[in-house]
Amino acid sequence: MLVDSPTRSFGLQHINHNDEEDNKELEALGYVPSFRREFSNLATISFAFSIMGVCSSVASTFNTPLLLGGPSSVTWCWILGASNCLSLASSIAEIVSAYPTCGGLYTASAQLCPRKHRARVGWIVGWLNILGQFVGLSSTEFGLANMILAAVSIGTDGAYEITASKVVGLTTGLLVVHGLLNSLKTRQLAFFTSSFVFVNLGATFLIIIVLLATTPRSEMHTVSYVFGADGLVNGTGGWNTGVSFLLGLLSVQWTMTGYDSTAHISEEVRRAAYAAPVAIIIATVGTAISGWLLNIILILCSGSFDALPGPSGSAFLEIMVLRMGKNAALALWFFVCLTAFFVCQSGLQAGSRTIYAFSRDRGLPDGGFFGQVSASTQTPLRAVWLTTLVSILPGLLDLASPVAANAVFAMTAMAADLSYIIPIFLRRVYHSHPEVQFKPGPYYMGDGWLGWAANVNCIVWTLFVCVIFSLPTEFPVTAVNMNYSAPITVGVIVLSGAWYLLGAHRHYHGPVSNLPKNKADALGEVLGDEEKEIARDG
Repeated sequence: MLVDSPTRSFGLQHINHNDEEDNKELEALGYVPSFRREFSNLATISFAFSIMGVCSSVASTFNTPLLLGGPSSVTWCWILGASNCLSLASSIAEIVSAYPTCGGLYTASAQLCPRKHRARVGWIVGWLNILGQFVGLSSTEFGLANMILAAVSIGTDGAYEITASKVVGLTTGLLVVHGLLNSLKTRQLAFFTSSFVFVNLGATFLIIIVLLATTPRSEMHTVSYVFGADGLVNGTGGWNTGVSFLLGLLSVQWTMTGYDSTAHISEEVRRAAYAAPVAIIIATVGTAISGWLLNIILILCSGSFDALPGPSGSAFLEIMVLRMGKNAALALWFFVCLTAFFVCQSGLQAGSRTIYAFSRDRGLPDGGFFGQVSASTQTPLRAVWLTTLVSILPGLLDLASPVAANAVFAMTAMAADLSYIIPIFLRRVYHSHPEVQFKPGPYYMGDGWLGWAANVNCIVWTLFVCVIFSLPTEFPVTAVNMNYSAPITVGVIVLSGAWYLLGAHRHYHGPVSNLPKNKADALGEVLGDEEKEIARDG
């Protein structure tokens, strides 16, 4: 719900919705305004929708629930996951509204615990969030590359051979293109982003309508196949039917990851404390509903299960070709690929702002090099290109093992969602601690049963799906088909923790103010003595 909240800025008595007031709110959180606020309400909502990219995300992950759990897993896991994701999105929106900085939940987590824990908490959440951003971008580009090559395979009637090297090469090229686009000014990025939501939802509903119009009623599957026991398939070769069914959660959880991405552009958003959380909720609800409808129609019109995923390797595209014909299917597939292109564009923008914020707080061993804004574009160009180059690395796993590459999809949801629930957990555990002063933003669920229920549910649900995503999907388990998502995620946590203990603690002290001395001294209620001293020193 939206309510007026106590102000945090210097002498401010009420909230005026203009750039000056937004910047005062940012200063109250300890940061110098460095970006131009060019993102309008439409651009912000469009950004939130585009980071989920419903039709392209479903297309990228549709094979997993279909082949492992069957048609019923596709339909039921989507609505099951989406319903629980709504509680996570609402919990995140509440924190983003209170801390509208480009650091997002990383910055918030350090403010939601006692000072002695802030550096360690900020460090772990920061690296988890960065891992989620990197592998999320990489896996989306990887999915887009496969979608483009699948279309080429269909267009050449299977004459074009898709190889791992071609997928990795195209993935790398697409990342470079998005790096170039993200080098534009904020105003240009906002203008470009405003159209994303129309392509995203338009392509989704157009596919639904055309599939229904081109599928004879006599060839549509039964209700039992779409929702019931006839649609259960165990494609794991080892797990029981219940576990194989739950493995279908990967599609919805991967699609509905990135809630906090809107927070990462909040220093570029007008009325950020209002616009960012509202965009998160609207996009989550819209993606949940449209995605469920799309999955239902795909299964309803899917034809023979044995013919999927087909020569292209994409069951989504094969269903479209079966019902629409090759030419019409490829024409609509272009818009699916365009949606994925927009997801990558938004993902790189959000990821680069995360790197910028972490470097600004001296979380990287770069002396703040990547925490700088370009004078020509007023965007963090150094962080943009660091994010672009590092995101190439996860895609290289496909050269070693397709199953290892698929683990990147699961790792995205695991790393990102774990970074989300830590500040939510801290918000409740330390709600009465004298050093933690959570001042609600305009979006606030309150301290009653609604807020508690949403927070507890999203924490339990996230831990549950992390267990599901850690399970192997094929038997017998070998080095080739091993699910590497959990070992890599745990490895990042262990290595980052060791790095902090061995040396990073000397330069990283948690989120710190970069305000001039006179304003840093005025932040006594927000910053501790150590943080104020760091702020004074530069």
